[in-house]
Amino acid sequence: MAEIRLNGEPIHTTGELPPVGAEAPDFTVTKTDLSEIRLKNYLGKKIILNIFPSLDTSTCAAAMRRFNEIASNFKDILILCVSADLPFAQKRFCAAEHLDNVQPVSVFRHPAFGKDYGVTIADGPLAGLLSRAAIVLDEHGKILYKEQVEEITEEPDYSAIVSALKNSQ
Repeated sequence: MAEIRLNGEPIHTTGELPPVGAEAPDFTVTKTDLSEIRLKNYLGKKIILNIFPSLDTSTCAAAMRRFNEIASNFKDILILCVSADLPFAQKRFCAAEHLDNVQPVSVFRHPAFGKDYGVTIADGPLAGLLSRAAIVLDEHGKILYKEQVEEITEEPDYSAIVSALKNSQ
């Protein structure tokens, strides 16, 4: 169980992020067209998992925009933006923001994702949503970098994420 904060107040996740060097747990998530995808189907390319509570918050929206920008600079990566938002909302948001370089996916039918990655929020006002985290995977699904953002209202460390990508080339 990780302790994180929401506006300075402690809240907890149901577990811990998998360790750097470990193989990322496979998962199933739902795309905006309601089709299902699995992590194992994307092995062979580098992947960033941008995990967050809801794109209806300013921090999550800003992170989606920033990850879209990062993706435009790394043509060989896939950025999966993972939340419990409904696929319809994800699709509307990405269309309105012109976010074409990221793939929003939902765990609304797949709560095992949050459990397997230790990111489901266990208590407080955001209980049941996902915490803010970033994970970089190599082409084989090995974890190169992980970050559980301590204060959920803050964005992840983009410089460290980009460095992990560059160092793995």
